[in-house]
Amino acid sequence: MKPAVTKLTGISHFFAAASYSLGGFKRLIKEAAFRQELLFAAVALILLLAVGATLVELMVAVVLFLIVFAIEALNTAIEEVIDRISPEISSVGKHAKDLGSFAVLCMLAACGIFMLFTIGKHLMFG
Repeated sequence: MKPAVTKLTGISHFFAAASYSLGGFKRLIKEAAFRQELLFAAVALILLLAVGATLVELMVAVVLFLIVFAIEALNTAIEEVIDRISPEISSVGKHAKDLGSFAVLCMLAACGIFMLFTIGKHLMFG
């Protein structure tokens, strides 16, 4: 019996995975929240450069924002699955969506705290 889905291996798997990731990015860019997070990241990185942030501080900011983007992607995936399997309003679906939203908020708060601390440190202490 043949499997319904054939698993790719080697370089074919790499290119297939890259294609899936690009598809995920194309889907996510349609989300207003993701576009706002991209803008926040761009402004934050420009501000860090303007205040003379160190390379380590810039890298920490980039990693934090990549985590924001990853959690936003997972949150969007949760919302899509909930909307597909439970189009009617249910408390379980609402809780799943709310938890995903809370995860994004926590990461945005972490980014904001890091930005305030780092920019403040450079402005006050040079």
